[in-house]
Amino acid sequence: MPLETETAQIPYVDPPEVVKVRVRRIACDGVGGALGHPRVYLEMGESDHAECGYCDRRFVLVGPVADESEVTAPGVYEDSAGH
Repeated sequence: MPLETETAQIPYVDPPEVVKVRVRRIACDGVGGALGHPRVYLEMGESDHAECGYCDRRFVLVGPVADESEVTAPGVYEDSAGH
């Protein structure tokens, strides 16, 4: 069976959690302490969202974007309340 046919049959699944953020650079560690995952840094670029490849959380940009610079660290996802 061709790959296109196989992927076309995969149903869309909502992300397990949607986190509202005000920055385009996010760090996610799964929020599970020892049960989490390695910290990964996500860049939204020109998009309005990013998804973590480990835990599938979706980070959605809302409201005015907070000031960011190369000196400050990316926002770190800490709990279901967001940043």
